[in-house]
Amino acid sequence: MNILLLGKNGQLGWELQRSLVPLGAVTALGHAEADLAQPGQVAALVRAQRPDVIVNAAAWTAVDQAESEQDAARLVNAITPAAIAHEAARLGALLVHYSTDYVFDGSGERPWREEDTPAPLSVYGATKLEGEQAIQQSGCRHLILRTSWVYAARGGNFAKTMLRLGSERERLTVIDDQWGAPTGAELLADVTAHAIRHLRHHPEAAGLYHCAAAGATTWHAYASHVIDQARCLRPDLPIKAADVAPVPSSAFATAARRPHNSRLDCSKLQAAFGLTLPPWQQGVERMLAEIL
Repeated sequence: MNILLLGKNGQLGWELQRSLVPLGAVTALGHAEADLAQPGQVAALVRAQRPDVIVNAAAWTAVDQAESEQDAARLVNAITPAAIAHEAARLGALLVHYSTDYVFDGSGERPWREEDTPAPLSVYGATKLEGEQAIQQSGCRHLILRTSWVYAARGGNFAKTMLRLGSERERLTVIDDQWGAPTGAELLADVTAHAIRHLRHHPEAAGLYHCAAAGATTWHAYASHVIDQARCLRPDLPIKAADVAPVPSSAFATAARRPHNSRLDCSKLQAAFGLTLPPWQQGVERMLAEIL
């Protein structure tokens, strides 16, 4: 099996380089070789590579910046994925693509299901939804995984930010009215590899799925867990923060609106692919043990 991976240097792309290797020959390309701001170039690369599977782990993820750079965000998140999907359909290749909880408006408290009607609050969410729809309408075989609150040991993430701020300040203020599940890039990569293998024998299972770690938390509870675990793992760490205070989203002015409810119902994915998704704490604790 020949696999083309786009976005190799991102948090998810880095983990995918590891998880995809047992499946076949992997050609992994970063921004320098495959710039998603140039759909024609990327489409030509796909035609030249003639892969059996295309895994697109590249995206515009600067949520606030997208509000002022709508055309650029749409190019990367919607127009180029549409071009990739067109080439995948022509080649008969499987396209794996990643989307986001931001396609929903965050209302209510029930976890979102795949069949729920999207209503994005931000340009980022709208462009990611447009990308999903373009792939679905292209006629290519596809696996779209919507996920939430992605982190990895490599690169920057919320946990690292909390540890840095916790070493600088005696009091942290963290949002407590947004709910979701911190999801490790390592978990997403492993689920992807498992799903690709499964789809070789069960092509009817292709489609759109939600994929996030089990359980739900707020950013405040997430931050508190990170600080507590760091103290347990490394008692010698100079953490000053004695207080992690909960505050509403309104305490932080942002260009883009964030959904309050980012819970995702992943039962469809688990049933279709025979998976058990671990609790979010497990991945976070493993990541902390790796970076501390």
